[in-house]
Amino acid sequence: MNFGDLVKRSEEEKRPLHEVILEEEYEELGVPVELTRKGAAKILRAIIREGARNFGKKQKTLTGMTGMNAWKMKNYKQKLISEFNRMAMISALSFAESNAAMGRIVACPTAGACGVMSGIVYALWKKDENFDKLLDSFIVAGGIGDVISKKATLAGAEGGCQAEIGSGAAMAAAMLTYYYTGDGEKCAHAAAIALKSLMGLVCDPVGGFVEVPCVKRNATAVNIAIASSEMAMAGIESVIPFDEVVEAMGKVGRALPESLRETGKGGIAATPTAKRILKGLKL
Repeated sequence: MNFGDLVKRSEEEKRPLHEVILEEEYEELGVPVELTRKGAAKILRAIIREGARNFGKKQKTLTGMTGMNAWKMKNYKQKLISEFNRMAMISALSFAESNAAMGRIVACPTAGACGVMSGIVYALWKKDENFDKLLDSFIVAGGIGDVISKKATLAGAEGGCQAEIGSGAAMAAAMLTYYYTGDGEKCAHAAAIALKSLMGLVCDPVGGFVEVPCVKRNATAVNIAIASSEMAMAGIESVIPFDEVVEAMGKVGRALPESLRETGKGGIAATPTAKRILKGLKL
C-alpha cells in the first residue's frame, strides 16, 4: 500500500483521508470501519489518561540513568520554544520515562518511541480538547505508520532508531498537519520531511536499556515533528515523495551494521562513560 494512493483516492472521491484509511483497513483485513475507529478511540483515551497521570512526574526507572528529565522540564521556564512545544516535550519525556519505569504506555509506534506521538497527542488535547478531531488525525497518523511497517520497518533491531523515533516523528507530523488542515497531500509532505530529518539515526541504547539516549530523543523528535508540520502547512514540499522516503529508510536500515541496531554494542553505547556507568549499575 502506498500512502500516495490513499491521498489520491481521497482527492478523487472528495472524501476525508481518515475515512479512506479506515476503508482501506476494512478492504485489506475485513475489520469493520466502526470497530477500527472504536479501537483507535480506546488507544487515544489511554494516551490522554496516562499523559495526565504522568505529566512532569519524577520516575524511578530501572537503571536510574533517567527519571528526572520530565520533572526538570516542567519546572523550567522556556526561553525559546513555544508553550505548545514545551507541553509536547514534557509529555514526551513523561511517557518515555514512564516506559523506563515499567509504567503503562501506548507503544505507538514502539515502546522506545512511545513519547513522540503520545507527546503530541497530549499537547493537542490540552490545547483544544476536541476528541473527534484528534481521533481523525490519529487515524491518519496510523495510516502513515502502517505504510512504514509494510514498506520498511518499525523495529530498531531491524532498521535502527530511524525506524522508531523517525517513524514516530513522521506519524506525529502528519497528525498535526491533518488536525489543522485536513489536507492529505500536506500530511504526506510533513511525514516525508520528518522522516528525512532523522534518516540514518542509529539505535544505540546504553546497556540495551531504553533510557539513554532514548528518553531525550523522544523530546527532541516532537520538535522535529512540529517543525516538519509547520513547513508543510506553509506550502513547503518534500521533493522526494513520502513512499520513496520510506523505501529509502528501509534500505538505510538494512545497511546499518548490527552494532547500530539495538544491540548496545555501538554508537554512544560503546563510549567509555557508558561502559563505566554499566559497571557501576546494581540491578
